[in-house]
Amino acid sequence: MLRRLDTYQEKKHMSMIIEQKKYYRTKEACLKAGISKATFHRWIKQGVIKDDFPKDRRGWRLFSEADIADIKREVYKLSP
Repeated sequence: MLRRLDTYQEKKHMSMIIEQKKYYRTKEACLKAGISKATFHRWIKQGVIKDDFPKDRRGWRLFSEADIADIKREVYKLSP
């Protein structure tokens, strides 16, 4: 049973290839950037991060490696 759950979790949060470019969904992008989804959504609301990410047919955000790198730069930015 545990093995089946692990496989399900891996499939659920897999990256995807669209037009030969690798994209991640919000949860996976946040994990890679080292922030929570709550922090990500708060930063969008506060204007810290622009919400100009491409979206799939369902309206879910898609993140490239470059998008994740931009979020990581924000994570490690020093405050004045």
